[in-house]
Amino acid sequence: MNRRINRVGEVYEPFKVRFLEREIREPGPDEVLVKVRASAICGSDLHIARGLHPSAPLPVTIGHEFSGDIAAVGEAVTKIRCGQRVTVEPCIVCGKCDACRHGDYGYCENISFTYRNGDGAMADYVIVKEPYVYELPEYLSYETGALIEPLSVATHAVRRAQVGLGESVLVIGAGAIGMMVAAMCRRSGAAQVIIADISDSRLSLAGQIGATETVNSATADLAEAVFRLTGGRGVDKSFECVGRESCFLQAILTLRRNGLATQIGIFEKPMVTFPAGRLITHEIRIQGAQGYCWDFPVAIAAARDLPMEKLITHTFPLEQLKEALDTALDPAAGSIKVVVKP
Repeated sequence: MNRRINRVGEVYEPFKVRFLEREIREPGPDEVLVKVRASAICGSDLHIARGLHPSAPLPVTIGHEFSGDIAAVGEAVTKIRCGQRVTVEPCIVCGKCDACRHGDYGYCENISFTYRNGDGAMADYVIVKEPYVYELPEYLSYETGALIEPLSVATHAVRRAQVGLGESVLVIGAGAIGMMVAAMCRRSGAAQVIIADISDSRLSLAGQIGATETVNSATADLAEAVFRLTGGRGVDKSFECVGRESCFLQAILTLRRNGLATQIGIFEKPMVTFPAGRLITHEIRIQGAQGYCWDFPVAIAAARDLPMEKLITHTFPLEQLKEALDTALDPAAGSIKVVVKP
């Protein structure tokens, strides 16, 4: 391989971005070199950009939702070939702890993600392990292929919640993850999917993605709306996709008795207060969902029937990474998914 320099985007202070320049190394025996074609900005990247991600202190490279082409492979790689279009599951697990040995690698005691290891995908190239590379089907473009990672997050949350036929669901937050959760709930058989947000434009799009009803929680009382729409019962399942205490409260107070709330949003302020008596009087259940575990193949298959391209509102070249982040951070820009293309 000829000597080549890789640019890698890094947030080094809140709202400040720079590019690191590194020589591209040869992939190890079980590694592949991916030439990045599209890399999407995640909500967690925005927490990082603000310097408020609880698990990623600055400085940190960014970018973990991406697709591209295989540029080189290690000597032991057998399932991936050069030139293949791919998307990548960007987690790093040890393979040795009890969870990994039982196949539950999402609960790995040492789990990390490529961007936290300095290998962010806001870059020209990324080196990853072969087992985490998936062929990108022809029905997905590079841009929509970059959205398989967040769709896998939504898939994991919906599978953990065991959403079933005929159930009612509330999704709080009509960002990309919230809309994908709504879509996957409908695919799982939910009869009623209510989604709430403070943006009418996002709610309009959510209705095209999977929601059956929408509520603007800036102009309507969400709890009242939910109980009205469910005949006074409340929803079977709720998903909090924002990361705010007020939204967490809405997620648990709109549940029917024996309902389940799943927390997906990242809390920049980690402590929340809620009426604990509700756990007893209504026997509600609360759980979290992070990342994925055997969810990528499911998400790739589901993406065939989902209008993923509707979620992409802005694209930028890699050189304009700062402008891309600013756009994603600006509520007035109306962005859903911002894609960066090297």
